Amino acid sequence: MSKILSKQQLIEAAQQFGTPLYIYHAERIEEQLNELNKAFKDCNAKFFYACKALSNINILKFVQQLGAGADCVSIYEVQLTLKAGFTPERILFTPNCVDFEEIEAGKNLGVHLNIDNISMLERFGNRYGNTYPVCIRLNPHIMAGGNFKISTGHVDSKFGISIHQVRHIERIVKSTGLHVNGLHMHTGSEIKDTNVFLAGLDVMLEMVRHFPTIDFIDLGSGFKVPYYDDDVQTDIHDLGKKLAGAFEKFEKENNKKLEIWFEPGKYLVSEAGYFIVKANVIKQTTATVFAGVNSGFNHLIRPMFYEAYHRIENISNPHGAERIYTVVGNICETDTFAWDRKLHEVREGDYLVFYNAGAYGFEMSSNFNSRLKPAELLFKDGKPQLIRKRDVFEDLLRNQVEIEL
Repeated sequence: MSKILSKQQLIEAAQQFGTPLYIYHAERIEEQLNELNKAFKDCNAKFFYACKALSNINILKFVQQLGAGADCVSIYEVQLTLKAGFTPERILFTPNCVDFEEIEAGKNLGVHLNIDNISMLERFGNRYGNTYPVCIRLNPHIMAGGNFKISTGHVDSKFGISIHQVRHIERIVKSTGLHVNGLHMHTGSEIKDTNVFLAGLDVMLEMVRHFPTIDFIDLGSGFKVPYYDDDVQTDIHDLGKKLAGAFEKFEKENNKKLEIWFEPGKYLVSEAGYFIVKANVIKQTTATVFAGVNSGFNHLIRPMFYEAYHRIENISNPHGAERIYTVVGNICETDTFAWDRKLHEVREGDYLVFYNAGAYGFEMSSNFNSRLKPAELLFKDGKPQLIRKRDVFEDLLRNQVEIEL
């Protein structure tokens, strides 16, 4: 039974804590992780939450308590996950375009390292040899994902070392004694076709033959979640069966058992998130009826940045007559959440909720236009708890240094 928050719970939270407001539902996160465990029960699978999706310390603590690991892309995410209670062996650090000192900092903290650059790999091998194992992020040259901006495994991507450079990697391993314990790939986000993962696995299993010390293969993530009724999503149960078969075949042929790692981010937290705004104005022009709300792409950038769809509902007037609205924000630029969207009649003061707002919502927010960031709330066991205070004016000046002019 899917766990969702009721309209009444959302309205009461908005009334108590104000808007704009991000709300997360703990039990829904747990439900998603349980679904992953079921889908891949026949695989030797481990899950590392991609905390770039939502890094509030309370969310990290909850995911840690559920037994997942953490996937981090900056040394500060590593430090956050350690503070949240993750042990180093449950943290995977996958930075990109960072300096060597940041990679060394991860090594000094004892976490799994995932290196995606030839020069950094060689430098690490020359300094540490076989004393500290590393995973290598490969670029499989596979185009996948819901938007080019979130496609990361194609030939023009900045991510990973090209599979055509495997001879170069082998020379580094041989000359430095580098201990390679894992191979990684991530082709993008919102992958609908499970065959993308299977094609990537074929590439990875071929690469394993070049590195006999491999213990695991990391297929990244990119599991698609539904954003609207009848939306296509990744069939993780079908994928789990196919991967189990592929790994069983590999094990029999090579007498080698491998772990499979995944880094779900959006899959765990997206559907657990709600974003509530208030309608400020209803503005009718010669061609359009605008519902202008007390937020903007400074709080939820996905529609403007990725052309992402979020289902929107008027929870204050759920039985009103349906009308067509273009939902816009209060930022001084074109700032559109939804064009020509059918909603129950929106009146000034009504609460609108954006669904699937748990991933890359607050996480990508800013203070553009000197507007304040919203509060964050966590529902657990039916009780709402504040997990981030709403910004106040003084937060805009924090870290600024006023000088005599």
